[in-house]
Amino acid sequence: MGERGLRRTGTSYPRRVSAEVEIVPFEDRFAGDFDRLNREWLERFGLLEALDEQHLADPRGTIVAGGGELFLALRDGVVVGTCGIHPTGDGDYELVKLTVVESERGRGLARRLTARAIEHARNAGARRVHLFSSSRLAGAVRLYESMGFLHRPLSGDAGYSTADVYMELELPIEAV
Repeated sequence: MGERGLRRTGTSYPRRVSAEVEIVPFEDRFAGDFDRLNREWLERFGLLEALDEQHLADPRGTIVAGGGELFLALRDGVVVGTCGIHPTGDGDYELVKLTVVESERGRGLARRLTARAIEHARNAGARRVHLFSSSRLAGAVRLYESMGFLHRPLSGDAGYSTADVYMELELPIEAV
């Protein structure tokens, strides 16, 4: 039945392969995992910069503080994905540090993490979510496009010299 269901092993009874992935808010005990998972992909693609180092060294202070949140995907208590969102002013929020470990890709986890972060921003009164990325991350860019993010011109204030993609998602104001 696949990894999420039961699997028959020889003549033994079916057993559960692994627990479902749970998405939880950041806790300081996961700071090392957050650093490791994000550093891995940033270095692999040659994208690690000073602003990334700040996020990795102090996720609570740079992402969570002031109304942001960092979400972690856990399988069996192990961090297998991350996604952060933090306010940048005037109802704008920035989506940051989306990653999913290789073994968990292709199962919709990045979409779930991103949706959870957007939901946090919406609940906090955000009007727009924006992100900076790189064309080297084609899969991530396709995910953002499929979730309604639109490409916009990249301004000079990105904070990332390797960013060549800027996208925005307008959040409609919901009627009361």
